[in-house]
Amino acid sequence: MRTYAEQVAGLIGRIETEEADAIEAAAALIADHITVRGTDRLIYVYGPGGHSNLAAQEVFFRAGGLVNVSAILDEGTLLSGGALRSMAIERTPGYGRVVVEDNRLGAGDLLVLVNAYGINAALIDAALTARERGVTVIGVSSREHADSTAPDHPARHPTGHNLHDLVDLHIDTKVPVGDAVLEIEGMPERVGAISTFANAYALNCLMAAAIAELAGRGTVPEIWRSGNAPDGDERNALFLDRFRGRVRWL
Repeated sequence: MRTYAEQVAGLIGRIETEEADAIEAAAALIADHITVRGTDRLIYVYGPGGHSNLAAQEVFFRAGGLVNVSAILDEGTLLSGGALRSMAIERTPGYGRVVVEDNRLGAGDLLVLVNAYGINAALIDAALTARERGVTVIGVSSREHADSTAPDHPARHPTGHNLHDLVDLHIDTKVPVGDAVLEIEGMPERVGAISTFANAYALNCLMAAAIAELAGRGTVPEIWRSGNAPDGDERNALFLDRFRGRVRWL
């Protein structure tokens, strides 16, 4: 437990110190986006990849989080549809294009693409399609993992692109190659994955920084209160109708 905690804390510490400028810049971009035409503009978050979908869910409909976040919870790569199916779909060229087009993202929209490794075909197609359609894209992924993955790895997009080379702004989560970080005597494989911690920390920092930026500009965005907290349902009901119907998975 202690070793694992040290590994997690060390990775989070690196994101805090090394990615502060990137997170600040991305937060300003989100604040700009929300305030251009009022406070109801949406921030789309998509995590194409089995466990990377958890990152999109982490900041969606979340206590203390921006109501403006609209997670793209496409069934294709969700583990609930089958783990092997999820992996096959995330490696399928063209799938990410379908998702971006199906969600009607276009000029003036903002998309956060998050993926632990930053290389799979669905992710890269989503980034390429978003760029073609004039969408501003923030990427959250591990540069080290992407740069260290062989060009002919079966997960890669046919172009061999990495997410961090395709986005307007990138936040590096520092996830090491292989994700797992613990070595146990007698075991040939490492255990204890770390990417979910990295993704959740980076994204929650990004959203908190965006909220702070908005508040500093005199804009008070809507924030979810936990439905299990006192008056949570009543508080959320004040703005829910404004977003229901626009946020697809709400």
